[in-house]
Amino acid sequence: MSAKFKVAGWLALGVVAGALATMQLQANARSSLSPLPLEELQQLAAVFAMIKSDYVEPIDEKKLINDAIAGMVAGLDPHSQFFDKKNFKEFREGTTGKFVGVGIEIGMEDGLVKIVSPIEGSPAFRAGLKSGDLISKIDDSLVRGLGIDQAVKRMRGELGTKVQLTIFRKSENRSFPVTIVREEIHNRSVRGKIIEPGYAWLRVSQFQDSTVDDFAKKLEELYKQEPNLKGLVLDLRNDPGGLLEASVAISAAFLAKDLEVVSTNGQIADSKASFKANPDHYLRRGGSDPLRNLPAALKKVPMIVLVNEGSASASEIVAGALQDHKRAVVMGAQTFGKGSVQTVRQLSPETALKITTARYYTPSGRSIQATGILPDILLDETAEGNVFAALRTREADLEKHLNNGKDEEVKDEARDKAREAAREKLEADYAKKSEPPKPLPEFGSAEDFQLNQALNHLKGLPVLVSKTAVERKAEAKTDD
Repeated sequence: MSAKFKVAGWLALGVVAGALATMQLQANARSSLSPLPLEELQQLAAVFAMIKSDYVEPIDEKKLINDAIAGMVAGLDPHSQFFDKKNFKEFREGTTGKFVGVGIEIGMEDGLVKIVSPIEGSPAFRAGLKSGDLISKIDDSLVRGLGIDQAVKRMRGELGTKVQLTIFRKSENRSFPVTIVREEIHNRSVRGKIIEPGYAWLRVSQFQDSTVDDFAKKLEELYKQEPNLKGLVLDLRNDPGGLLEASVAISAAFLAKDLEVVSTNGQIADSKASFKANPDHYLRRGGSDPLRNLPAALKKVPMIVLVNEGSASASEIVAGALQDHKRAVVMGAQTFGKGSVQTVRQLSPETALKITTARYYTPSGRSIQATGILPDILLDETAEGNVFAALRTREADLEKHLNNGKDEEVKDEARDKAREAAREKLEADYAKKSEPPKPLPEFGSAEDFQLNQALNHLKGLPVLVSKTAVERKAEAKTDD
């Protein structure tokens, strides 16, 4: 693939990074289940000593050890990971939904950072930044040519420090600088609105510490605006997952009490569990149930769950539970297929190990690992068809991915060829036009094709189902 147009890389961003842990922190590592291989450990120590004494230049001992641990864990599967000080801090920010920055939700447009929405009450909100504004410079760094992750790193920083953004406002055809003091930001993982009388859209973009509280508050707001709700669309597209307890709670909001949401199974006793639609199964540290005041009608309101290839882990748990219990119709594209559980065990105050400890299963016993959730109704991305779907990376595409523990995995050569052909076509189109493909409409907007099809289904109107999408089976695990 050309360096100029790594489209698959763009589309994998967020899914792979975001399909992270669904688990609790534990202070101490578990004792070994079998005797240590002393001969191999002696070999490891010998290599460490050789590098220390013979390498061309001095090597920091802590770095050597950290690199050895990271390499050992990386050989397991795509989701097990050793967290050094920096990575552990970033991981905790991701699960708490808190970080230090300027407070904007962003995307990319014409090679620049596009402000999708300033977070209410944030420094960016108070500075007057608006949806649709483009960021062309971050301090002295031009944004064009940066990836979205690089731009995010430049805007984040230490609490109380300043960053200067150069803004281009298309509506006024002008550029201007804005200096913002970084603050701790609460990342909003839940959005929602009444789309039209009787119908609501509720989006969960990630399952974080605050998601359940935010979810309950937003639903209460929606019911105050529309007490006679006829239909609800739960949007989990591009939701990379997050905390297991949050996914159980979101499922419980729509299911009858004590119905199973998800079960897990692994090597150790603690990994064998069943989680039900019960506060005891999703309240992490006790306290009152944030779902207690939700209207009883929520258990029966007609529902659509929207998913796509970027829906992973905890979002697949919700979609699978609501689908198995026939509580909702799942629409969209086959999901990412991350059906494994990660436990985070703290090794020191600043380091930790995230290790895969179990697979999870839907209430009917389905393993989602490397297969995903197949929607009841398959939809294309737009009325004209799919733009990026063939290129999106899924769990089955990742090296060293786990198999699903049940079905034999078969390599889909035809799919690989189709995907390569789609990539080449996009590159050829890009070379002709000197610009990337037109971005898809914002989720929840009037131009959102899949959302409009979901509304049609709720109203009993015709739905434009996909003419090309087919089920993607689990693919063979590759070790090379």
